Amino acid sequence: MTITDLEAIPVRMGVAPLETELGLAPYVSNHDQVESVDRVLVRLETDEGILGWGEMLVALKSASVTKTVIEDVIAPKLIGESIENAHAVLEEFYYPYVRIDPFLGAVDTAVWDVLGKKNDAPISELLGGKVTDEVDVAFCLGILSPEKSAAHAQQAADAGFTSLKTKAGPDWNVDVERLAAMHDAVDGELNFRLDPNQGWTMTEAVRALTRLENRGILLEYIEQPLRTETFGSYASLRSRTRTPIGVNEDTYFNGNLRQLLKADAIDAAVIDLVPAGGLSAARGQAAEAEAAGVSVSHHCGFDLGIKTAAMLHLVGSTAAIDMAPDSVYYGWEDYVLVDPFEVQNGAYPVPTGPGLGITVDESKVEEYRLDA
Repeated sequence: MTITDLEAIPVRMGVAPLETELGLAPYVSNHDQVESVDRVLVRLETDEGILGWGEMLVALKSASVTKTVIEDVIAPKLIGESIENAHAVLEEFYYPYVRIDPFLGAVDTAVWDVLGKKNDAPISELLGGKVTDEVDVAFCLGILSPEKSAAHAQQAADAGFTSLKTKAGPDWNVDVERLAAMHDAVDGELNFRLDPNQGWTMTEAVRALTRLENRGILLEYIEQPLRTETFGSYASLRSRTRTPIGVNEDTYFNGNLRQLLKADAIDAAVIDLVPAGGLSAARGQAAEAEAAGVSVSHHCGFDLGIKTAAMLHLVGSTAAIDMAPDSVYYGWEDYVLVDPFEVQNGAYPVPTGPGLGITVDESKVEEYRLDA
């Protein structure tokens, strides 16, 4: 089976408003406010008519740049190659001064999708088999007032979620009050994660976590409170707090994750299969973390369903990923899948159909396409 085409399709989808059930918009963090999201879908064609799909965020906030890298840099290397040799081709990409792994990660998903369909097997089976039939996910919430945060935490608990991740803003004192309000509202029914997106100093992190601990709130983990590539700072923070320390953006660079593991600086690695370079690369990161005694979760960046499916296959077949991944899939205004995933008691089923186990609604893709 030969690859005949590789297309990158930028789309824009609205996020459901907070007033609706499990809605999220405006989703506020310390660096932006999200009411709609641009994504790039990857469509891989073969000479036998089998399609494969992948997905990634818009790199550098430019849909045209993302599309150009996939279609002008990666596609010429893949078109004409057999699908069985595609992963070997992807592993050979190297450009000095430019990191191409996230683009390869999206294309890698499409390759796995085709391989699964060709062999009439779900990706989880190709990865060695499922370790679970469903994947618990963490509810995600942007920055709101303490009162509104508490109400949405109760909504998440009522929907069956057991973990909630929220963003941190410019004032850690407010974040402490928000966490306390949510904690009190659900009376211990939810585990909490807090993500400052590299926005805190060491002093702020120590003070915020100490304040939370003194109020009886021990987070599942604090995610990437300090900037990336500060391995000594993370080791120091871990020695000064009882709160588990997690990183996300640092896992986008294999060398960073290895340095943090070597320094015994973290308790959790929040990996992402796309910036990792693909499913196998993400499994490698999970294995490294597990060998170091570090727990693993998976990041969510407003995935439209294609990457969500890939994440479910990865988590559902990888025992080393031992913490619920984040998800905001329930929070879209519309969907590009024929049969969208439905969250039940805070979990999604691992797809059982061939490949990703999903069907992309190409009419919906065209409806939300940005470059039509």
